[in-house]
Amino acid sequence: MRFISAAFFALFSGLSAPQAVAQDADVRAVISAQIEAFEIDDFEQAFTYASPTIRQVFRTPENFGVMVQRGFPMVWRPADVRFLELQNRDGALWQDVMVRDVAGDVFILEYEMIKLEAGWKINGVRIRPAAGTA
Repeated sequence: MRFISAAFFALFSGLSAPQAVAQDADVRAVISAQIEAFEIDDFEQAFTYASPTIRQVFRTPENFGVMVQRGFPMVWRPADVRFLELQNRDGALWQDVMVRDVAGDVFILEYEMIKLEAGWKINGVRIRPAAGTA
């Protein structure tokens, strides 16, 4: 089933199925690594996965860490993380991630990803409540 999803994505994005699967894995690896860094309060490492635009806005790993702790506590200390769809929306690549926080609330995080010479970077995150939750 995963291969079928990747093939479908590849058909509409102009990538071959193996390229789409590799892209999917690379994007997930970056997001996973950043979440793992947050879990151990390694904001310096987490900051390396942010795009130059995000790095310019927050300027330091410490500022970035404060923003995550206050604005994205479900990412800072997730109870569960599951990857959903990777989609091209309005010319940008978005990875949806379902996160359950320690209180049991579920959120869908939309990660905007950009590809640079150094690899994939996170260019922004939007939060939306998961369907059926308050």
